[in-house]
Amino acid sequence: MGYGELIIRSYDPQYDRTRVEDFERKCEVGPAKRVFLFTDTLGDPICRIRNSPIYKMLVAELGNQLVGVIQGSIKLVTVHKPPNDLAKVGYILGLRVSSLYRRRGIGSSLVIKLEEWFIANDVDYAYMATEKDNKASVKLFVDRLSYVKFQTPTILVNPVSHRMSRISSNVELAKLKVEEAEAIYRKFMSSTEFFPIDIGNILRNKLSLGTWAAYPRGESWSGVPSSWAMLSVWNSGELFKLRLGNAPLSCLMYTKSSRLIEKLVPCVKLPCIPDFFRPFGFYFIYGVYREGPLSGKLVRTLCRFVHNMASKSKDCKVIVTEVGGSDTSRLHIPHWKSLSCPEDLWCIKALKNEKKNSLHELTKTPPTRALFVDPREV
Repeated sequence: MGYGELIIRSYDPQYDRTRVEDFERKCEVGPAKRVFLFTDTLGDPICRIRNSPIYKMLVAELGNQLVGVIQGSIKLVTVHKPPNDLAKVGYILGLRVSSLYRRRGIGSSLVIKLEEWFIANDVDYAYMATEKDNKASVKLFVDRLSYVKFQTPTILVNPVSHRMSRISSNVELAKLKVEEAEAIYRKFMSSTEFFPIDIGNILRNKLSLGTWAAYPRGESWSGVPSSWAMLSVWNSGELFKLRLGNAPLSCLMYTKSSRLIEKLVPCVKLPCIPDFFRPFGFYFIYGVYREGPLSGKLVRTLCRFVHNMASKSKDCKVIVTEVGGSDTSRLHIPHWKSLSCPEDLWCIKALKNEKKNSLHELTKTPPTRALFVDPREV
């Protein structure tokens, strides 16, 4: 049975918006068994890439049927030994293929077409992120398209409750001006792989709620505290919403019973799961950095502060943080193990022959302690 010729073209908002929105609603996110996340892009299918310097969305059609989509963005970052080395990188995200048309090469065709756009824009490396256990994605990118493992960050997810977290009286919190935050990030994090050169644009974006620093009370921020930590917050819920689907009955029963117990017996400290079955937003913590013997405690205090900020939002149900797999800051960031991903797999591919040797060195170099995850790529 023939399905016609596969056509891959650029996304046309006037013609494709409604079709892509409907297509996305039917596609689950992630390979988890029995539990799926569905996205609501709030009428803007390219919302996840719109804040990137350069971006593009491709759609795949068989006949008049929309069968696949993919998105990509391009930016300039530091690589290997910054700030001396810079590279233009293309990020691949949002690859979706209709369940009725899988295993027909549509996914690989979309990736290859996007790579051609990267090459036309002088991109040095293409990279993507997926769950380590997503066998279909790993097989496509690593086995078929020659991508190699680059990093294995940890994604930490913490539910937001209406209870306010206690902030230690021994810690001083300060909201940093954009210029100050930018200067600190450039000084301390520009030595990390893939640090975005346009960090100032990220911090000035309307979705960035601010940057905060924590240090011991009694010490001076301007005088370089003995210990300090900082992080920034991005309001991803303004771009798109998430919804849980196909959850186990036990999870649904626990959600409802925990709320009932909390109302009847508020003194009982039973963890309460937010209502994930209706569309919800989330805050993304990025740019986590710390120095000094007490910095772990300071990171935890900052995370509690962000939780209290999120608890005042009717829409924010979870706080998400992504840190390097070897970054011990993850031990101090509150999260639920059942909701988190211990190993998110980043894969990379050199698009220029002269970059292939540096790619080998790049992937074999032990990852730095800190990792700056661009919130525009969440």
